[in-house]
Amino acid sequence: MRIPYSEVTPKHVYLNRRRFLALGAAAAGVLYANPKLNGVKKSPLSTSETATPYDVVTHYNNFYEFGTAKDQPAEMAKNFHTSPWTVKIEGAAAKPQVFDLDAVLKLAPLEERIYRHRCVEGWSIVVPWIGFPLNALLKQVEPTAKAKYVAFESLYDPKQMPQGRWAGIAFPYVEGLRIDEAMHPLTLLCAGLYGETLPNQNGAPLRLVVPWKYGFKSIKSIVKIKLVEKQPPTTWNLAIPNEYGFYSNVNPEVDHPRWSQAKERRLGEFLKRPTLMFNGYDQVASLYSGMDLKKNF
Repeated sequence: MRIPYSEVTPKHVYLNRRRFLALGAAAAGVLYANPKLNGVKKSPLSTSETATPYDVVTHYNNFYEFGTAKDQPAEMAKNFHTSPWTVKIEGAAAKPQVFDLDAVLKLAPLEERIYRHRCVEGWSIVVPWIGFPLNALLKQVEPTAKAKYVAFESLYDPKQMPQGRWAGIAFPYVEGLRIDEAMHPLTLLCAGLYGETLPNQNGAPLRLVVPWKYGFKSIKSIVKIKLVEKQPPTTWNLAIPNEYGFYSNVNPEVDHPRWSQAKERRLGEFLKRPTLMFNGYDQVASLYSGMDLKKNF
């Protein structure tokens, strides 16, 4: 009998049990390698849950441009160049612009938000992300009435990301949100975690964090944003449309075709816990009033 992926304890977890025990109570005291981010405020939007150890968050990653195994990105992305970096915003906007990274980071005060993060594969983490609401960036370009959706695109550089040729999905990676989802205060444009700048394997230098959706919606290493009138294509929906819908809200009542989504395993723990609707972020429920969330999965 084939064991579903969601039932398998990740290799990184069982190989590092002793390290989990050592780090679990002292995650905040780990010495980090990336530059610190200064002037970061604590956000009241944070969960009160205990953060997953830094070592786990930075060494168990989905970033197919740097390999499909969870431990590959931390190794393969070590020499990824994230400076200089620009983000182009175009489409249905009165003031389309190209921002460099420094300009982006000056748009709004940086906040630390401890968000629960749920992966479609059945595992979850809790991370002290650092960033500010995406809406602060989008407001700079003044979306027009035609801006019904927001399309995102990651960098794809085959020279820096040669593992992408074996990933089995098309690049560059693309994602999308409805405009009201993108403008919601919980949608975070993220530049760091655990008090430091984003490690390469976690989506440096800029990524999204959309905490009520499955993790693959939180696109990494963003280089382009386009405001559009029609629903944009998204990478996993293009690759396997019956498994990955456009919305991809965390919903314990909608199973993945190959496994149940009713429970999840928090990395660093060995027992499963119930999956919460919208990942526990009830503030977003009104966005989907009247929608069939099984049809619009």
